[in-house]
Amino acid sequence: MTRVRIFRSLGIGLAAVALIAGRTGAAGARSAGSTTVAYSFAGDEDGEYADTDLVVDAAGNLYGTTVQGGDYGSGTVFQLSPTQTGWAHTVLYSFRGGSDGGQPYGGVTLDAEGNLYGTTVVGGTHNGGPCAEDGCGVAYELSNSGSGWTQTVIHTFTGGADGYGPGAGLTLDPHGDLFGMTPTGGSNGLGVIYQLRRGPHGGWGLRVVHAFTGGKDGSSGSKGRLLPGPSGSLFGVATTGGAHGAGVAFALLQGSQGLKLRPLYQFHGDPDAGFPYGALSMDAAGHLFGTSYYDGAYESGAVYELARVHGTWHEKVLYSFTGGSDGSGPISNVNVDPSGVLYGTTSEGGGMTCGCGTIYQLTPGAHGSWTESVIHAFSGAPDGGLPYSGMVSGPSGTYFGASVHGGMDDEGSVFEFTP
Repeated sequence: MTRVRIFRSLGIGLAAVALIAGRTGAAGARSAGSTTVAYSFAGDEDGEYADTDLVVDAAGNLYGTTVQGGDYGSGTVFQLSPTQTGWAHTVLYSFRGGSDGGQPYGGVTLDAEGNLYGTTVVGGTHNGGPCAEDGCGVAYELSNSGSGWTQTVIHTFTGGADGYGPGAGLTLDPHGDLFGMTPTGGSNGLGVIYQLRRGPHGGWGLRVVHAFTGGKDGSSGSKGRLLPGPSGSLFGVATTGGAHGAGVAFALLQGSQGLKLRPLYQFHGDPDAGFPYGALSMDAAGHLFGTSYYDGAYESGAVYELARVHGTWHEKVLYSFTGGSDGSGPISNVNVDPSGVLYGTTSEGGGMTCGCGTIYQLTPGAHGSWTESVIHAFSGAPDGGLPYSGMVSGPSGTYFGASVHGGMDDEGSVFEFTP
């Protein structure tokens, strides 16, 4: 059953914030820009707790997931469509929490035909093993026949070699294959990278690309999805493990026997970045950017850059969050604009009374310096609150993101940010 609800955009004034100097660059004055709540989730059937990446189609529609709510309380896939009076919200699918899955973290992936793909952390067939009570999660497809949306489970995780509890979004390659990660399970119990390929008769098959060992390849596939690179490569991070136990940045490179994991950088932890949850982003020069939830100079997280020099990848911390008004605990990707400015969110910190997270800007300067500016400090309902995922670039230079709390009913929000 689908439901449509229209919510007029609610303008939220920019919070006044005191900016604190970071490790690698002094925080500057508040940047110009505007942030508005585009949609407030009402909870229950409408959906709640929007821990989701967003995707945008050619018509400007937004798609994402809520972890809770819906007709059965196990989460939703939703669409937001722009109208002259605001955004029209439609629940495309409500998860039952059974064989169809439940608790869809991470959002959906859109293909050229308008089909959506995603994963759930629980649900599926209860077949014993490490997740006998709730199920090990599923990967699913949502297709639109024109008269409604149909959900199809394309893989039910078993908790064995294929891993379980997939909480990251899926990545679609040019061949129509899907790639994802699990934080747990696999042959070593430390998570896997997997590939889903559609067969000649329409069914899907799963192949484990890599089972994390906890060594220099890391362990626990991140919350952020894999990033497509040149020549069929993929880039990502493992949240833990590695030579120093603080996570690993890696590439999946095509070889004669298929994709093979190559570690790019071993995070050291404080004062280096450590424990990266968010996805990587790439600029026009091929540099990679990401965030870490912990560590940095103040143990409140960091933004880092990875650059390849003479065949070797080198890491640099661009900014260390202090945990105060500049934010803390980023668990999302960053956005790179054409001028090289970075935009991102922190899951916590910011306003003195709420600590509900921030939108920040990092501006490159002379001699490799970077300046951090807080663009918006979330204040909780009716503003957004706790943006656990990153932003997506929309039309006309805007960005859209989601928060797990905030909005009119404090059940979560989708916000729009214009630099």
